[in-house]
Amino acid sequence: MKRNIGLVLFFVVVFSLAFAVDPIKIGAVNPLGDITGNQSTKAMRLAVKEINDAGGVLGRPLELIVIDSELNPAKGAAAIERLATVEKVDFFVGGMASGVHLAQVPILKKYQKITVWAGAASHQVELAMGPDADWYFHLHPWDYQQGEGYGIGWREIVQAYPNVDIKKVFLAYEEGAFGTDSYTAYLDLYELAKKGEGPWQGIMDEFEGASFKSAALGGGDYRAMLNQAMAFDPDLFVWAGYDADAIPIVAQAKEVNFTPDLLVGAPPGWPADFGKNPLAENVILYGMWAPTLNDVSPVAKHFYDAYVEMWNEEPATYFAPLGYTNIYFLVEGIKKAGTMDKEAIISALRTIEYESPLGEVLKIEPSRIIPNQGFKYQKILQWQNGRQEVIWPLDLATAKLAYPFTFGK
Repeated sequence: MKRNIGLVLFFVVVFSLAFAVDPIKIGAVNPLGDITGNQSTKAMRLAVKEINDAGGVLGRPLELIVIDSELNPAKGAAAIERLATVEKVDFFVGGMASGVHLAQVPILKKYQKITVWAGAASHQVELAMGPDADWYFHLHPWDYQQGEGYGIGWREIVQAYPNVDIKKVFLAYEEGAFGTDSYTAYLDLYELAKKGEGPWQGIMDEFEGASFKSAALGGGDYRAMLNQAMAFDPDLFVWAGYDADAIPIVAQAKEVNFTPDLLVGAPPGWPADFGKNPLAENVILYGMWAPTLNDVSPVAKHFYDAYVEMWNEEPATYFAPLGYTNIYFLVEGIKKAGTMDKEAIISALRTIEYESPLGEVLKIEPSRIIPNQGFKYQKILQWQNGRQEVIWPLDLATAKLAYPFTFGK
């Protein structure tokens, strides 16, 4: 009897040690100095904590190993190499910035570990990844999907709000790769609209664009571009730049008395306190998430409350719930596969329908090139009384569209 008890205790100790030293390793690469990477990483750590508190996955704990890309392509690529060879992670997750991810693609292809990537919207990344990377899952909508989604959204808004009229569209874009790719995507959509085809048909009869130097890259004077836009007199004015441009663009638009009926900003992230600025009132933005989704989505509310409790700050960018989704989606795939076998997990990830804190269900479909694409469209939001309200999709709307645009006092 004593011998049997001793054997039982022996195996308990052995299994306990195995659990302690054999975690499932997830390697993340994020720009920690940028709000998108900082909050995405915090949300990943929250997800890992919740999963480990619930017993881990396949009886094993998760270990998240994070390396800072510093928004530097060479450092982002080196981070993947280190995670594969030194840290010996099982999976890759991340990240942010198409330029960085383009440099990472060859390293990812070298190791071909299951990768679930949250950011990088440029179709150049999709071209570089190619159609054969069945181990690669991309969550963020590609740039062309975003342009398509905005067209669908504005058409539905025009139908829902009879007083809204959109015929002329102007795009102001930062002169780097992000802005230039956005402009090219709009040109393609305009060509389709002229033929009576595509998502912008009927609402983009005329289109014009102009570039500007972003404040993030040493610019900050937008007056020439704004005067060009004012001469065009658009119904819908969109600027595609960075968070550093958000306040000065609106301030200078007010200075030159440019008041389009719809003023839209499309940076990847917004200044944390932008909503508190009177200039923010009625400004429209594109994004995947807003805190007001807490009013209509229990999953969004759980994420928001847990994030605030753990980090004592509010999530201010959609990369926070996207990072949380990044971890949970991968873990749901492992759980469904019931094994660490690569092919089994890939098959499982393709069939999962994960109810995300972004207010919609994440499921995988092919995009133009890659077989495993997640979300397709962003949402149309509007700053109202310091809150980002959801205007579209209409079934997730948390407020009516404030129209036409006027400057806050």
